[in-house]
Amino acid sequence: MKKISLLGAGFIGNFYTMSLQAQRRKDVIQTVFSIPESSARDFAKKWNIPKYTGNMKEAIEDPDTDIVIVALPNWLHKDAIMMACRAKKHVLCTKPLALSGSEAKEVLDAVEEAGVFHGYLEDLVYTPKTLKAIDLVRNGSCGRILWTRSREAHPGPHSAWFCDKKLSGGGALVDMGCHCIEIGRSFIGKDVKPVEVICWAETQVKPIEAEDHAIALIKYETGAVSQVEVSWNFRGGMDLRDEVSGSEGIIRLDHWLRTGFEVFTTGNTNNYVSEKSESDAGWLFPVGDEVHALGYPDMFTDMLDSLENNRQPRETFYDGYVVNTIIDACYKSALSKKWENVELSDWRGKMDIKSRVELKEYDDEHFLIKKEKMPDGKTKIVLKKKSSGEIIQREISE
Repeated sequence: MKKISLLGAGFIGNFYTMSLQAQRRKDVIQTVFSIPESSARDFAKKWNIPKYTGNMKEAIEDPDTDIVIVALPNWLHKDAIMMACRAKKHVLCTKPLALSGSEAKEVLDAVEEAGVFHGYLEDLVYTPKTLKAIDLVRNGSCGRILWTRSREAHPGPHSAWFCDKKLSGGGALVDMGCHCIEIGRSFIGKDVKPVEVICWAETQVKPIEAEDHAIALIKYETGAVSQVEVSWNFRGGMDLRDEVSGSEGIIRLDHWLRTGFEVFTTGNTNNYVSEKSESDAGWLFPVGDEVHALGYPDMFTDMLDSLENNRQPRETFYDGYVVNTIIDACYKSALSKKWENVELSDWRGKMDIKSRVELKEYDDEHFLIKKEKMPDGKTKIVLKKKSSGEIIQREISE
């Protein structure tokens, strides 16, 4: 059994606690920290947590604590992680890992130098649908991955600090793009190096300096491209969708708006529907189990089982560092309006992968470009002559 100090009693702290206390898990939150201390007190009472404090150092250095969970606003991540390293406590941190790639490298170096277990709490790569899709990709169901698309959009964040670039590190891109980037990496292969990005990021609706809408393309060494779409201006709830396209197949995921659960109500009950829902009347699309649908239980199971069995979890601080560095390149591109390199000072994946077109043999003289059944029942094939490169087509009987 691991005893946990939870730093943060806000929105994400509630989700984490629901996950950790569900299904009668053996690991327990024994201390919660928040400012003001009254927030920690109320949170502890709600979740039956034995200790609470308004002193972060006290929560981290609690002699009974095995592992610290950082569920704080972005600008507090570094201080909390550094404090955990000095106390030699294992540490898990919510997304994004840091305000920038350079800051993420600092905390990565710190946990590795301290020799403590570290996990990056990127819940959306742990959703049941995503885990199944990653397995399918790894088993070759889609062939060579060519393109991914990940989209997260909703009406906007739930706390004011998200909109202050000094506190958050950016806007919608750092808030939600971190999810989308890591989902794309998980499908393409986290050992495949991201090389350059192009990004558009603007403030379209909200009266803030941070961007409320962004679209980015991330190019990888294999030639695969990952498309990221994020918005704080989407109306009608939360849109979470992912797509994967490969040489042999595709996968399409819808996590939130089309779950097979549909309700019509006049709205008299004033019930909570699901995260970021904008209405409690009319046609609604609830989520049966938000905690599981967002991947939290599988995420914590991976983290705590990995700690127990002395292995790396699926998501580490190194992954958080790579994501932060890609986001840095996106912001640079949004300003320059051109492709920008991803400046990874510490790359631990494959080196010098060559982008290539895989040629499929048809016979000794031709490569196969396409084979298609036509409306008249005949089969058409498009071929490339090996000797001359000429493109030809034929009709064949099958």
